[in-house]
Amino acid sequence: MDVHREVEVVESCMVTPSKDTPSHGLWLSPLDLNMVNRGHTPTVYFYSSSSGVVDDFFDVTRLKVALAKALVAFYPLAGRLSVDGDGRAEINCAGQGVLFVVARSDLTVNSFVDFQPSPELRRLFVPRVEDPPSIMCAIQVTFMRCGGVTMGTALHHTAIDAVSAAHFFQTWSAFSRDGDGASGVAFELPCHDRTLLRARSPPVVHPDALTVLCPKLSQSERSAPAVNEIFLVSSDQVAALKRACAGSGDGGGGRVSTFCAVGAHVWRSMCAARRLPPDATTRLTFPANIRRALRPPLPARYFGNGTISLGTAGKVRDIGSEELGSVAARISGAVRRMDDELVRSAIDYLEMNGGRQPGRGALPETELRVVSWLGMPMYDADFGWGKPLAMHRAVQQRGGSVCLMDGPSGGVRILVSAEAAVLVDFRRLLYAIF
Repeated sequence: MDVHREVEVVESCMVTPSKDTPSHGLWLSPLDLNMVNRGHTPTVYFYSSSSGVVDDFFDVTRLKVALAKALVAFYPLAGRLSVDGDGRAEINCAGQGVLFVVARSDLTVNSFVDFQPSPELRRLFVPRVEDPPSIMCAIQVTFMRCGGVTMGTALHHTAIDAVSAAHFFQTWSAFSRDGDGASGVAFELPCHDRTLLRARSPPVVHPDALTVLCPKLSQSERSAPAVNEIFLVSSDQVAALKRACAGSGDGGGGRVSTFCAVGAHVWRSMCAARRLPPDATTRLTFPANIRRALRPPLPARYFGNGTISLGTAGKVRDIGSEELGSVAARISGAVRRMDDELVRSAIDYLEMNGGRQPGRGALPETELRVVSWLGMPMYDADFGWGKPLAMHRAVQQRGGSVCLMDGPSGGVRILVSAEAAVLVDFRRLLYAIF
C-alpha cells in the first residue's frame, strides 16, 4: 500500500448553526486557558459499507444538515479563539462556522484500521487548520476506493475536553441518524456557564494540594524522535491485571479500576523499558474528571474543560519492585484525594500562576502522562450507517504520553508515544506478565 498518495480535496466550506445563536465573547476558565497552547486534538474514525457501494453512504448533505442543527446547542464550536480587551483568551461566538472538508482517495479503509497513528495518518485524513489556529472545530470526510469512509476531526482543546467532545459527537450523530425525532442523552443541552470554574477571590492553594496536583507539564529535548504504536490488551489480560492487583494489597478493598490496573502495569513496564536509574524519581500524571468532585457538582453536561492534572511519584526501584497492587494504589490514592478543596486549589493555582500547558514537546524520560478515553461514547458514533470499525488519535504528539482506549470485547488499546528503541523493550515487558 502506498500511503504517500495524496488525498484529493473536492470541497471545503464552513457549516454554520441552522438557527441564530448567542453572539458574545465566551469567558474561559483557568482550566480552559491552561489548554490554549495544546492546539487541536486529531482523531480519525473508520467506517465500512457492509453492503458494498451504497449511493447515500455518508451522504454529505445529510451530515451538514445534522451538524448545523447540533451547532445550535454547541455554538462555541462554531466560534473562533480570540482575546478580550484585557488580552485574556476567549472564544468569539458569532456563528462563524465549522470547517467541513470533503475528500476522495484511492486508498482503502481496511488498510488503515490497524494502521498505527502517525504524522502521515494525520496529514491524510485530518483537516488542516491554518495558523493561527483560531478555528475551534474542523471535520474531514474522505471517501475511499473501497466504498468506506474515514472521518478526521480536529477540535481545539481550549474549547472542550474528551467528555464534552463525546457529548457533541453523540448529538451530531443522532441528528444524522434519527433526524428531529431522536431523543435521549444526546439531546441534553450543554451547559456553557464556565464561570462555575472561576477562581476564588482571593485565590488560595491548600498546603496539601501540591502533593498530588501537577498543574504544569515540563518538556525536554530528546535526541531521538518519538513514534506511535498501539498495543492491545485483551479482556482476559485486563482481568488478570485486576486479579493481580486485588491479590497484592491494592488498598481499595480488593477492587481496582481498569485505569489503575493497566496504568500501573504500563508505568512499571515503561520505567524498565527506559532503563531509568534505580534511584531516580519517576512520576505518572493523568487528567482527572472534576465534574462530580465539586460541591455542588458541575452540571452533568458541563461543556468545556472539566479536568485537572493529578499525579503520583516514587523511586524507580520501588515502582519496579513493588507488587502491582501497590503501584495501582499509588494511582488510586491520588484519585481518592480529589475533592472540592483540591479542585478549587487547582483552579486558583492556575489563576495565580497563569499556567499554560506547553505545546508539543516531549516529556522528560522520568515522566509518563496517561490519558484515559475508556468508556467514552465517542467510539459508538453512528451517523446512520453503522458504528465505526475503529477510532483513535491520528497521532500522539507528545513523547512520553499514553492514551488508554476501549479495545475489542472489553479489552484495552494502549497508544504509546516513545522512542522506537524504548517501544521494542516496552512491548516485551508489557506482555511478559501474562
